[in-house]
Amino acid sequence: MHSSFDFVKLNALLRDFYNLTKIRITVFDDSLREIASYPEEIAPICRFIRGNARAEAACHRCDRDACARARELRAPYVYRCHAGLTEAVSPVFVDDAIVAYAAFGHLFCYPEREEGRRTILDACRRYGLEPGELGALIDALPAMEEGYILSAAHILDAVASYLYFDRMVTLKQQPIQAQIDEYISGHFAEDIGAASICARFPISRTALYEFSKRNYGMGIAQRVRQLRIEHAKHLLLTRPEMNITQVAEACGFADYNYFITVFGKLTGTSPRRYRARNA
Repeated sequence: MHSSFDFVKLNALLRDFYNLTKIRITVFDDSLREIASYPEEIAPICRFIRGNARAEAACHRCDRDACARARELRAPYVYRCHAGLTEAVSPVFVDDAIVAYAAFGHLFCYPEREEGRRTILDACRRYGLEPGELGALIDALPAMEEGYILSAAHILDAVASYLYFDRMVTLKQQPIQAQIDEYISGHFAEDIGAASICARFPISRTALYEFSKRNYGMGIAQRVRQLRIEHAKHLLLTRPEMNITQVAEACGFADYNYFITVFGKLTGTSPRRYRARNA
């Protein structure tokens, strides 16, 4: 199955949510790709934080963990993100299957402004962000009470339900091979392999191996490494502010030396030389 969205209705609904709450709302598909948001621009503080590669990677991990928690709860999940801002996410169900997530975030929710300012600065210190600029962006955030955010989370849950009831999102049959390919392409930077794929999809290891050989000409582990290195090449050329260690982490390599080895085997050169040669 894959989800199909009525973007005209969806964008109108997200706009209505924002007009009521003044909180930016986003809808992700089940692979956590952003498909719609209102307003389209992210908050200045998030744009600043995500300008740092390690902080951006932490944002993606935080989103994945929050969606996983909402999936377990089958209900809205309100939490404080890695940077100290308050966010919420609610799963969207179609026929008992989660097909999307509605989320809002980037909110300042602390009893005392100075306490919140200090907490956010402390949380972001690990990323080496310029504290003066970050502090100014924190000061520009409107303070929101916990009760207001909880009420907004309840409306968010209603939005998630309405997506289904008004048929803004539907499920269409998709061959399992296409589902697997889409899953690998969207999650190659995570800890995935044959075991996790077989656990997620109704397919045996033998069938998965045959599918991988037929479609990729290689095993699943090789395919994942290939996708990671292709992404690494892209980051090396388009994100000059990222050092080699940060590129490795963003592509799913926890071991720097292993990344260098795999990159060399697949490209015939080192990441540093690849970047210098193609700059």
